[in-house]
Amino acid sequence: MNQSEKSYSPRQVAMIGGAIATTAIFTMFGPAWCRSVRAALQDSPKAIVDQVWQLVNREYVDGTFNRKDWQAVRQSLLSKNYTSRQEAYAAIRKALEQLEDPYTRFMEPRQYQALTRQTSGEVSGIGIRMEMNEKTQILTVVESLENSPAFKAGIKSGDQILAIDGKLTYGMRIQDASKLIRGKVGSVITLRMGRNGNRAFNLKLTRARIEVPTVRSALRREGNRRIGYIRLREFSAHASEQMARAIRRLNNQQVDGFVLDLRGNPGGLLQASIEISRMWLDEGAIVRTVDRKGSSEITKAKNTALTKRPLVVLVDNNSASASEILTGALKDNKRAVVVGSQTFGKALVQSVHELVDGSGLAITIAHYYTPKGTDINHKGITPDIKIDLTEAQERRLAANPKLIGTQNDPQYARALSVLSNNYLAKPLQNLPSNSAVFPQTQIKRF
Repeated sequence: MNQSEKSYSPRQVAMIGGAIATTAIFTMFGPAWCRSVRAALQDSPKAIVDQVWQLVNREYVDGTFNRKDWQAVRQSLLSKNYTSRQEAYAAIRKALEQLEDPYTRFMEPRQYQALTRQTSGEVSGIGIRMEMNEKTQILTVVESLENSPAFKAGIKSGDQILAIDGKLTYGMRIQDASKLIRGKVGSVITLRMGRNGNRAFNLKLTRARIEVPTVRSALRREGNRRIGYIRLREFSAHASEQMARAIRRLNNQQVDGFVLDLRGNPGGLLQASIEISRMWLDEGAIVRTVDRKGSSEITKAKNTALTKRPLVVLVDNNSASASEILTGALKDNKRAVVVGSQTFGKALVQSVHELVDGSGLAITIAHYYTPKGTDINHKGITPDIKIDLTEAQERRLAANPKLIGTQNDPQYARALSVLSNNYLAKPLQNLPSNSAVFPQTQIKRF
C-alpha cells in the first residue's frame, strides 16, 4: 500500500442501489483528515485525478482492469496539467470508460450530494407530500407527515399551496416547488395557503430534518382474510426501522398473511436489506459476496424474524439490487412465494467514496450471489409465479397509483390467490442453509 492510500481514514457504510441500482459501500474520509487534507488538495485537480486512480487500482473487482495497462493509464493521467476541476473530471471519466463498466463512475459534487441525500432517507423541509391538480393547476397537499412542522401546524390533505415565500405556485412543477420548500434546518418559510374555498392565509413554518417515508403499509380486508400489505420503495437509512414498525403494527392487527411489494424498488443501503431480511427469516443465508481475490463473505439470518405468517413478494423488472438480495433470500430459503415479472438483474457490488473536493466515485468491487449460489447478473430472479402486466394494465396503474395493491392490480390479485390456496393454514418453514454451497471454511461475518 502506498503512502496516499495509508492517509485515508475511511468510515464505511454498506449500500445497495439507489438511482444506479448497485450494491455499494459508502466511504467518507474522517473529519480530521477532511479538514487538513481537503483544504490543501481541493484546489489541486491533479490530486483528485490521482486519488481516483489509486482507489480504482486498490479496489476494482477485475484485477486486469478490463485487460488495460492501469499503470500506463496513471502515467498518462499525471503527465497532463489540468487548469480546472472540470478538465480533471473529463480526464477521469475518459479513464474510467476504459473499464467498460457503467457502474464504476465519477460523480461531481452536486451528483454525489444528491446520492447521499437519497440514501440517508432524510430531507430538510416541512414534511408534506404534494401534487399538482391537473384540472386547476394548483399545488395541493396530499399528506402531512406525522410529527413534521406541517403536521404540527395543522396542514391537511387537500390544502392548497398558493405561494412559497411570495412566489406564486400556479402551474409550477412539483420539482421546482420542492426546491423552494427545502432549505437549511432552522430556517423559516412562509406559505400562502388556501382551504375549502375560504380566504387565503399565510403560514410561517420552521424547516426541520424530515425522515422520508419509504415504507407504506395497510391492513387489507379481502373477504374473510386480513392481509398485511407493505410497499417498500427503497432501502434508505430509515427503511429497516420503518419496516419493523409496519410488521409489528400489522401483527397487532392479527393479519393472516403478508404481501411485500418490491416493484419499482431500485435498491439502497446494504445493511437495510440485511436487517429487513432478518425480519422475515429466522435462519438461512441471505447473500454471499466474492471479491477480486476470490474471498467470500456470507451474511446470515440471526433468529430475529418478527413474523412467521405466510408471505408473498411482488417484483417487476425494476426491482433491483437490494430488492433482489431480499427477494433471493426469501425465495431460496422458501420463506416466501415470489409473484410478478423477472427482476432487473444487478449483482455487482460497488464502493462509493467521497473525494477530497466533495465529488464522488463508485467502484465495482465484488459480485454477489443468492443463498443457493445463483448468479443473477444480467438475468434477474425468475418469480415462482410469473405474471407480466400488459401495456394497458401498466398505463392504468401509472395513471391511478391508488389502484396499486388492490384487486384492480393483477399481480396483487394473484398474490391473494396464492395466499388463499391453503397457504394461510400452514406458513412455510425456513430451510437450513446449504453447507455444500457455502462451505464452513468460507464463512465470514459482515
